[in-house]
Amino acid sequence: MQIINLSADAPELIQQTAALLVEGFQEHWPNAWSDLDSALAEVQESFGADRISRVAIDETGTVLGWVGGIKQYDGHVWELHPLVVRFEEQRRGIGRVLVADLEQRVKERGGLTLLVGTDDEDNMTSLAGINLYPNVFEHIDKIKNLRGHPYEFYQKCGFVIVGVIPDANGLGNPDIYLAKPLKKEG
Repeated sequence: MQIINLSADAPELIQQTAALLVEGFQEHWPNAWSDLDSALAEVQESFGADRISRVAIDETGTVLGWVGGIKQYDGHVWELHPLVVRFEEQRRGIGRVLVADLEQRVKERGGLTLLVGTDDEDNMTSLAGINLYPNVFEHIDKIKNLRGHPYEFYQKCGFVIVGVIPDANGLGNPDIYLAKPLKKEG
């Protein structure tokens, strides 16, 4: 496996990546990229000047996973968006390698923090389906993963939950924010 830049001059990789995006988000986030056209638009956006777009490919050129980064806060913070790994290749370390690769690219650009938002639109955590107000941090402190929500994957990669946007995706459907420092102090 190797990780390479995904660029506008690689139409076959773009098609594979867009198809992977639709497939990867279909089960729990069907409104994210519900068709190939919306996924192709997302891939095309990843080629912007303030973006990073990397794919993991195997020896035959098959896309195994994709990670993107979006520059924010004058480059001090980068948002990890999106991350997707081919279903049959999950739990083999590809996602971790893609996240680590993105971290390195962001560090090279002077980034200090990597941020990711993980929606809960499908009651996958204890934060969904309830009113998080007024004790939002109390709910965060007691979060439970009920059905394989990806926030625990990000925690294993060194991210911590830094907040929640209650009702971000409709009543009782929060967006969970995690962040990771990229520079050590001292």
